[in-house]
Amino acid sequence: MPITNTEALTRVIEHREIFHDEMLALMRRIMSGEMSPVMIAAFAIGLRVKKETIGEIAAAAQVMREFATPVAVADRRHLVDIVGTGGDGSHTFNISTTAMFVAAAAGARVAKHGGRSVSSTSGSADVLEALGACITLAPQQVAECLAETGIGFMFAPNHHASMKHAAPVRKELGVRTIFNILGPLTNPAGAPNQLMGVFHPDLVGIQVRVLQRLGSEHVLVVYGMNGMDEISLSGETLVGELKDGEVREYTVHPSDFGLPVYDSRALRVADREESVRFVHRALANEDGPVRDVVVLNAGAALYAAGVAGSIAEGVKRAREAVASGAARERLQQFVETTQRLRPVA
Repeated sequence: MPITNTEALTRVIEHREIFHDEMLALMRRIMSGEMSPVMIAAFAIGLRVKKETIGEIAAAAQVMREFATPVAVADRRHLVDIVGTGGDGSHTFNISTTAMFVAAAAGARVAKHGGRSVSSTSGSADVLEALGACITLAPQQVAECLAETGIGFMFAPNHHASMKHAAPVRKELGVRTIFNILGPLTNPAGAPNQLMGVFHPDLVGIQVRVLQRLGSEHVLVVYGMNGMDEISLSGETLVGELKDGEVREYTVHPSDFGLPVYDSRALRVADREESVRFVHRALANEDGPVRDVVVLNAGAALYAAGVAGSIAEGVKRAREAVASGAARERLQQFVETTQRLRPVA
């Protein structure tokens, strides 16, 4: 007999694990609208209090992938997602979004999956829109844009319509639940490589092992020890790396890559418009922390994508892409291509 909603609730209240097949069934009920808002809320909070296991998160992500509207990408060589869980409260500019243009200019193919701001000053979709891009391309157009520019942006609500059943619950609860960490695990283009930032150090080891179970190839899950869900310039960053089927955990420091240490307050922005200015500053090769943090994270993405043999080599390639103007040109190409491919109203 399949597990009932009440049995699942009893299980998490007693701090016992939900098994893989049970979690698949429960998540399918949520995604298909067969679980009431009250039960979704109770189950999500119960999991949070119990602490979600690697198996529970992997099963939930598997179902979310099942229900997603996919982007068909035939060639997945050097395909990477640069993504963060958000929720780190650091109010920095859109570092991973800016790094996307640098990584693409240096030879990676970036399938970025993101949405509008929930807790940050500006989400990836917000800043891309402000830069002039069309963020609401249909899946076929996203694939075309990726083929032409090396960048495909997938606006999360367009690909995860079934999350509508949980969305009001998430909003009203206003606290982190399993749903906050599922988005970065469910890339609709099936990117096999990831640079993923997380909002809590415990998630480094968890998320890298979840992606291992989900079949990813090369993954870097990172947490800046100053609280950033990016690789930090302010000190050490925890890294969980999946490569060749094996997981290892270590720390990196800006000095490992010949970069100075900066106060992270230099990366903070007040609104979307300021975030856009920071994007342009980084891609204009303006000396300082704004450029350096982008180069560092783009370098890690190039390593995850298999374009570079190490983060250090990736940083070198990223520096060249910015200094040559190639990254700035890639931004312009992406904006123009999305506007040409935009759906006719």
